[in-house]
Amino acid sequence: MLPAQALETAFIESCECELQAFKPGNVSVYSEAHDMTVEDFRVSARVSAPFLADYRLSLGEKIVRAVRATRAAVRCNTNLGILLLAAPLMQACQIDGDSGNLRERLNRVLEETTVDDCAQVYEAIREAAPGGLGEVDAQDVQNTAPQITLYEAMKLAAERDRIAYQYTVSFKDIFDFAIPRYHSGTSRWGDEAWAAVFVFSGLLEKIPDTHIQRKFGNRFTGMVTERMTALNRMLSQSDRPEVAMQLLYEVDTEFKSSGVNPGTTADLTVACLLAVRLENLLCRCVGSLRRDSMDA
Repeated sequence: MLPAQALETAFIESCECELQAFKPGNVSVYSEAHDMTVEDFRVSARVSAPFLADYRLSLGEKIVRAVRATRAAVRCNTNLGILLLAAPLMQACQIDGDSGNLRERLNRVLEETTVDDCAQVYEAIREAAPGGLGEVDAQDVQNTAPQITLYEAMKLAAERDRIAYQYTVSFKDIFDFAIPRYHSGTSRWGDEAWAAVFVFSGLLEKIPDTHIQRKFGNRFTGMVTERMTALNRMLSQSDRPEVAMQLLYEVDTEFKSSGVNPGTTADLTVACLLAVRLENLLCRCVGSLRRDSMDA
């Protein structure tokens, strides 16, 4: 089990790195928007981290308590998607002993979700008041007493929400695409914030953002994909990612003037940054346990 302080630090650092990355349409140190500030997101990370890192809390309790702390601190929904993705990753690191790598541990967490987890997440969604996971037949978030597990609820919402989809495929977008792309970016440029931009732009070119789609349908899908294709081409062809700054400013202005906010993609980017940190922490922790066992 990883120490709570290490988990809190990993989460806060991941949220800060995402803010340092210039992600067109989102809040970052380069441009604020959507009636939210960089400081709102920083405060949200700080107040929610202790609940995500508390091993005494169940998965659902982590999420609902973190959402309540965020609402009390900033009075808006800054991080529901982040919390839904971060909580299972953090829970996976609180399994005792040498229980496999992060993805194997995560599989166990997702397989073991409960009806209580579902009820608490529904409450968190109601309190955060986001665009929502959408109607999921009789088990939508307005149901105060769900009869299905959190995994089952996410499966019902998976086609219309990419965060829910992660629960049903063991965070496939994170482990199979985002993390390898992150390592490619850091290896090439030696800069984590630019690697985060590379993750964000790659995800957004490949996967339509469901936060945008809930608001606009497919109205902007082609435009967003086209802009990310151009950005990825520029980044892939240069050893100096700063050459993309002018294009980033132009696309950011275009997105925000149209109300286009790739919020789901930003949440997936945070999850990638967190998973990288947690994988590193687990590797060190397991290595230490094995050395101690050999010494004994």
